[in-house]
Amino acid sequence: MSSLLRILLCGLAFSLPAGPVVAATPGGQAPAVLLAAEFRPGIDPAAYLVSEKLDGIRAYWDGRQLLSRSGRVIDAPDWFVAALPATPLDGELWLGRGRFEPLTATVQRGREAPEWQSVRYMLFELPAAGGNFAERSAALQALAQQIDRPWVAAIPQFSTVDRVDLEKRLAEVLAGGGEGLMLHRTDAPYQTGRSDALLKLKPWQDGEAEVIAHLPGKGKYAGQLGALRVRTADGREFSLGSGLSDAQRREPPPLGSIVSYRFRELTAKGLPRFASFWRLRSD
Repeated sequence: MSSLLRILLCGLAFSLPAGPVVAATPGGQAPAVLLAAEFRPGIDPAAYLVSEKLDGIRAYWDGRQLLSRSGRVIDAPDWFVAALPATPLDGELWLGRGRFEPLTATVQRGREAPEWQSVRYMLFELPAAGGNFAERSAALQALAQQIDRPWVAAIPQFSTVDRVDLEKRLAEVLAGGGEGLMLHRTDAPYQTGRSDALLKLKPWQDGEAEVIAHLPGKGKYAGQLGALRVRTADGREFSLGSGLSDAQRREPPPLGSIVSYRFRELTAKGLPRFASFWRLRSD
């Protein structure tokens, strides 16, 4: 019996919602998920399956409801989730390349937003499955076909032979308006937390931090926000003065909110070099 067939028969209840539903994660409790580390020189991309890094909102299906990465319940329409199975899924809500802001607005408006008709649930993991990622990916493709809804799909995975091949595929994605690539080790069992089992490759690095102060602007920004003072989860503090729109300078992200920023590299003190505001985190 093949490894994939064992996965399909291992009691994951791949049948659509007819079997018992797994216990839902209470709202406010963040689901344990796999997080990506940065791709680094010396890593062999041939050991990984590769996919496009989608500019979407992380959505974890616990068998009964969609949860954001922070544990907030995503108020999706009933028709959108009705065909999802009892087994957990991990993926991204996605509207298309370069459409993160309208996606965020749709999710924030909740189930009544008509734009849900254009949202897709792009799957990349089967958290309850055994086997390695290559086997889970094949099983996920089969499950998406069984769900058979146009708004549910497994993210396509492909292989690369070396770094040159990987860089070529990255250039193609960037030229088309994408933001980067994700690499998942083919032999990795399912795990949570940040490790080299999952890597991201982009022309920049990014991070998240909490807004702790609004610094006043000077010159043309007098009377508006000059910069956001932020603090990372490990206690590093710095300012984000670039990347902010005029509207965000007039009405800045509130204190306590989590923002994403982009940077080139870390300084010797561990601070992001040339950091700029990217966006307000939606979850």
